[in-house]
Amino acid sequence: MALDSKIPGGSISDKWTNYKNHINLVNPANKRNLDIIVVGTGLAGGSAAATLAELGYNVKAFCFQDSPRRAHSIAAQGGINAAKNYQGDGDSTFRLFYETVKGGDYRAREANVHRLAEVSTNIIDQCVAQGVPFAREYGGLLDNRSFGGTLVSRTFYAKGQTGQQLLLGAYSAMNRQIGRGKIQMHNRHEMLDLVIVNGKARGIIARNLVTGEIERHSAHAVVIASGGYGNVFFLSTNAMGSNVTAAWKIHKRGAYFANPCYTQIHPTCIPVSGDHQAKLTLMSESLRNDGRIWVPAKLEDAKAIRDGKLKPTQIVEADRDYYLERRYPAFGNLVPRDIASRAAKERCDAGFGVNKTGEAVYLDFAAAIERYGVDQARLKHLDENDKALVTKLGTEVVANKYGNLFQMYEKIVDENPYSTPMMIYPAVHYTMGGTWVDYNLQTTIPGCFSIGESNFSDHGANRLGASALMQGLADGYFVLPYTIGDYLAPDIKTGAISTDSPEFEQAEKNVKLQIEALMNNGGSKPADYFHKKLGKIMWDKVGMARNAEGLIEAQNEIAAIREEFYKEVRIPGTADSFNPELAKALRIADFLELGELFAKDALHRNESCGGHFREEYQTAEGEAQRDDENFAYVAAWEYKGKPSDAVLHKEELKFENVKLVQRSYK
Repeated sequence: MALDSKIPGGSISDKWTNYKNHINLVNPANKRNLDIIVVGTGLAGGSAAATLAELGYNVKAFCFQDSPRRAHSIAAQGGINAAKNYQGDGDSTFRLFYETVKGGDYRAREANVHRLAEVSTNIIDQCVAQGVPFAREYGGLLDNRSFGGTLVSRTFYAKGQTGQQLLLGAYSAMNRQIGRGKIQMHNRHEMLDLVIVNGKARGIIARNLVTGEIERHSAHAVVIASGGYGNVFFLSTNAMGSNVTAAWKIHKRGAYFANPCYTQIHPTCIPVSGDHQAKLTLMSESLRNDGRIWVPAKLEDAKAIRDGKLKPTQIVEADRDYYLERRYPAFGNLVPRDIASRAAKERCDAGFGVNKTGEAVYLDFAAAIERYGVDQARLKHLDENDKALVTKLGTEVVANKYGNLFQMYEKIVDENPYSTPMMIYPAVHYTMGGTWVDYNLQTTIPGCFSIGESNFSDHGANRLGASALMQGLADGYFVLPYTIGDYLAPDIKTGAISTDSPEFEQAEKNVKLQIEALMNNGGSKPADYFHKKLGKIMWDKVGMARNAEGLIEAQNEIAAIREEFYKEVRIPGTADSFNPELAKALRIADFLELGELFAKDALHRNESCGGHFREEYQTAEGEAQRDDENFAYVAAWEYKGKPSDAVLHKEELKFENVKLVQRSYK
C-alpha cells in the first residue's frame, strides 16, 4: 500500500509557502475551545506546548521527569544548524537542504527537508529573542563552527551546552504559559495508552509515577514529542529514562512505525569500560571541528599502548595514522557520523584499538592548541617560539570553546585531555526512524501528531550533527502550530471531550490489566536483566554492521527473551505507589517488541545506506552501497498483533531537485 504524505504542489521552494497560504486556520477566539495534549517536554514538545498555548489553545503537557528542564534535550552539546551564512562561506537554504539530503544518504523526503532548511534561520532569531546565550565573535556577532558532513560553518552554539540553553529558552516560554493558565503541566506522568474515539485520537491514559494512579486525560488532538528509542540497545548516550513507550503505544493503536533500523551510531563517545555501566557518555561532535582522530600506524605500537608500555604522546607524527584524513581528504575529520563510526570500528577490528579492550581511537587536540596558541601569541605580540607560552595560550582558547566537555571527560576518565589525547569509540545515539507522519506531521491516526525525534521525517538514514536541535525547534515553533490548525478547524464546535466513554474505560482497563499481570507473575529476575540481554543482541547483531544471518537470529532471540520476560520478571513493591521498577518494566516490555521489528526492518532492506549497514552490500572501498531501484522508499510498518506479523507499507521517495548518486566525502 502506498502512503499519501499530502505534500503540496509547486517548486521545492514554494511548497511550504503554498501550504501556509492555503492552510485552514482556526479563528483565535475559537482556540479557547480546543484542547491539545503534548506528551514530552524536550525541545520539540516544550517549544510546541509554549507556542500552541501562545496561540490560544489549551495545552495539557506531560513528562515523566520531575521537571521539563530535565528532558534529554538538555544533553545535546555541540550546536544547532541554520543557513544564515554569517561566515560568508557560501551557505544557503538550498545548500543546507542538499547537504541534509546527502547526509541522510538520499533516504529523506525532499519537501520536509527543504522546509526544515527554510525555517532554520527563524529559529536562531527566536532563540536570541528568548535570551539564549549563543557564542559570539569579538565584534558581537553570533559565532559559528563546522560540523560533520559539511564544509561551511553554520552551527550556532553555546560552548558545549547548546541543548541546555535552548531547552531553558523553551522552558521559560512554557513557564509563562503555565502562569497564564494556558498550559496544565503534569510532571512525573507517563503515557501508557492512546484513546481513539470514532477514529480520532481523543486523549491518553497516563500513570502518575508518584502515586501510581491511572488517569484519563482528553483532548481534541494528541501530540507525541517523546524523543527517540536508542535505549533499545541498553547502553547508549541517551538518558537512562529515555524510552519508546509513547511512540510504541500509538503504533499499537494504528500509527505506522517507519524505518526503525535507521539508528545512528555516534563516533565520539567515551568507550565502554565494563559490564557495570548502565549508560555511555557523548563527547560532542563539535570536538571533531578541532580535534584530529588517529590510531598508531604500527600494530606493535597499538599493542604496547594496550599493555600500558607506551603512551600516545610518545608516538611521533610519522607513526600515527590519521585515518579519516587519509581516506577522506576533502572532509577529513568532518565526515558524517555513520562514516566516522564505521571507520573507527574497522581500525579497531584490524587490531589498532588503543584502550585495554581494543575498542577506542584517539581524538587529539595538540595541533589545535598549538595553532590557536601561535595565533594568540602573534595577536599579543608575544614570542611564538616559546612552546610553554604557546601551549598555555592555545589551551585557554580550546577551554573557552569546549571547556565543559573537557572537564566532563576528565572527571569520568581521570585523564587530562589537554595534555593526553581523548579516547573515543562509537555508541548508539540518535534514531532517525520513528512514527510515520505526513507533511502535516500527522500520523496515520487522525488527530495524533508526532514531532521531533519521535517521528521519521527529516533525516533519512543518517542525521547530520547539529540537526536534531534544528528539527525539534522547527517542528515545535514553526511547523506544528500551522499544521495542527488544519486538522482542528472542523472541531471548533465539538465541545469538550468527555473521559466517561467506553473507549476511555476500555483503554484504562487494558493498562491496569498489563500492570496487574506484571506485578503478579511471581518471577525471579529484575527488569534490567532482560534489558541487558536485549541490548547485547541488538549491539552484536543489529548494531554498526548487520547481516542476514545475524538479523534472523536476532528476531528469534528477542522473541524468546520477550516470552521469558513475561514469565520471569520480578517487580518489587506495589502498583499503587512510587515504583520505578514497575515504570522500567513497562518500558522494557515495549523495547522487547520494538527490537524485533527493528531487526525485521533491517533484514528486509537489502542495501546499505547511512546508519543501516548490511555487510553483504558494500562497495569495494567498504562504503555503503544503496539500491535506489528497489529501496528508495520509506518502510512504514503496521502493527498486526506481534512484530513478526507487521505489514509493510511503502512511501516512494521522489527526487526532483537532488540527483541520486553514490554518496562520497572524498
